[in-house]
Formats: sequence, C-alpha cells, structure tokens
Amino acid sequence: MMLVRTMSRYSLTGSATEWNRGNANVSGLTGRAIAGSLLLAGLFGQARADDIYTCVDAQGRRVTADRPITECIDREQKQLNPSGTVKRRIGPSLTAKERAAEEEQARQAVEERNRLEEEKKRDRALLVRYPDRGAHDKERLAAIALIDDAIAAASKSIDELVAARKRLDVELEFYEKDPSKVPVKLKRQIDENEQHIAAQRRFIANQDNEKTRIKAQFDEELVKLRQLWVRRAAPVSASPSAAAPASALRPATAKK
Repeated sequence: MMLVRTMSRYSLTGSATEWNRGNANVSGLTGRAIAGSLLLAGLFGQARADDIYTCVDAQGRRVTADRPITECIDREQKQLNPSGTVKRRIGPSLTAKERAAEEEQARQAVEERNRLEEEKKRDRALLVRYPDRGAHDKERLAAIALIDDAIAAASKSIDELVAARKRLDVELEFYEKDPSKVPVKLKRQIDENEQHIAAQRRFIANQDNEKTRIKAQFDEELVKLRQLWVRRAAPVSASPSAAAPASALRPATAKK
C-alpha cells in the first residue's frame, strides 16, 4: 500500500509537473506572439506617425492627418517632417479636362521650343551661306537669271511654233472652198501646234510666278540677314576689370 500510494503521489506530482511545464511553454509562446504583435504595431504606428499631411479645406479649416487628405484633393497639401518642416508640397488632383488642358499646354511648349531651335539652326545656316550682302545679291541675280533663261527659251519655242503655224495655214488655204477635204494629217499638225503653243505659254506664266516667289524669298532673307549681320558685328561687352582705365591699374606713388 505504501508503494502504491507513493507511486500515486509520484504520478500525481509528475502529472502536475508536466502540466506546469506545458502551461509554461504555452504561456511562453503566447507571450512571444503578443510581444511580436506589439512590436509590429509600434513600428507601424511609428511609420504612420512620420507621415504628416496638412491643408486648409474648403471651409477654411486647418486639417491634419497621417495620410493624404481627401477633403483637400482639389487644393494644395503639405507633407511635413516630424520636426514640422515642409517635406514636399502636393498639388491638387486634376480632372480629366484639366489634365488634358495641361498636357496640351505642355505639348505646345515643346513645339515652341523645337520651333525656336529650328529657327536658330536656320539662322546659323543662313549666315554660313551668306556671310555678307555681296554673297546674297550674287545668288539672287543667279537665281533670277536661270528663270529668265527658261522664259527666253520658251518664248523662242513659241516663235518657232507660230512660224510653223503660218506654214500650216498656207497649206490649209488650198482647202478653203471645201474644208471637208482637209487631210487628217494636216488637222493633227494644226491641233498639235496649238497645244504646244498653249503649253509654252503656261510654262512662261509659271516661271513668272516663280520669279515673283524667288524675289520675295530673297527680300525676306535680306531682312533677316541684316539683323544677323548687325548682331554678329556687335562688339562683345567688356568685363568690368577690362573696362577699368589704365591709370587705375597702376600702383599708387607716394607723395613727397
């Protein structure tokens, strides 16, 4: 009986000890989980606390939050550092129409910059091609002379065609009494002659228009070139040290 009681007490004692150990293990795991959760919560709270947003809403109230403020989506917000200094400014959110207008404005600004760059390139090329008035006048006269030569050649062709038409008219007189007997070949030659004369006259008219265009182009270039020549010839402004009189650069001599 003593042995049994002793063993029972031992068993009870052992069970209690194991239960206490198991309970201690569960408590340890729970404690570690709670501690980890508190730590994460503290870190999350600290990260959110670092983000401070402030603005004045539509009613004139100062609003402060730890995230961008929806009441101020249509106005500027400030993101502050923990010290209270401004970290950055957040502009108002744009509507689709406002965003499209802003993009169009940016596109026009890019086009204007590109236009100015192209204009500068053309100005530089113009100065290289025409360094002075003489070079410009020379090319102007040469361009007009080419057109005059083309017009003269077309006029000569018209004179030859008119002379040929006169010969055809002489041949046509034989059939004046009976035009139905005019040979097909003669009719064709007369038609071709008229077409060639009309074509040469159209060519001369086009060349006259081209001459007018070229003259206007050279006149426009000359206006621009005069400005570029003056700008190129303008002296570079001297620095204050270079502009100082020579006497100011001499060392002062002691008076006797």
